[in-house]
Amino acid sequence: MVTMKIDKKSKAWAENPDRLIANEKTRRQPNGPPAESKLPPGLYIIATPIGNIRDMTLRGLDILATADVVVCEDKRVTGKLLKAYDIRVNKLLAYHDHNAEAVRPALLRRLAAGQAVALASDAGTPLVSD
Repeated sequence: MVTMKIDKKSKAWAENPDRLIANEKTRRQPNGPPAESKLPPGLYIIATPIGNIRDMTLRGLDILATADVVVCEDKRVTGKLLKAYDIRVNKLLAYHDHNAEAVRPALLRRLAAGQAVALASDAGTPLVSD
């Protein structure tokens, strides 16, 4: 016999899965605000959809919306994703092979200063499958 311990959040979802359906007004928040209104400092790797924009995770959207800076390969591509979910970011920076040497020191300074930095690729997981 296998026994599983179910935490309160999982049990609540099992009893009422409809509460996780995205609110039509924001399209990214399930019946309320993001879990964190201020992210703890650090680097957040954000996987983005390959193909279907609706494959984006709710947590990824929350991180994009609340990070101090969003770093991406191409601001035009990430801008489309942000616009689709009505997310306005604090700062959007391009970071790619052609500017990495110049931009990297500034990103490291931001991290050292305690900022939350979100790194997103155009499609897939940055540095893994992008």
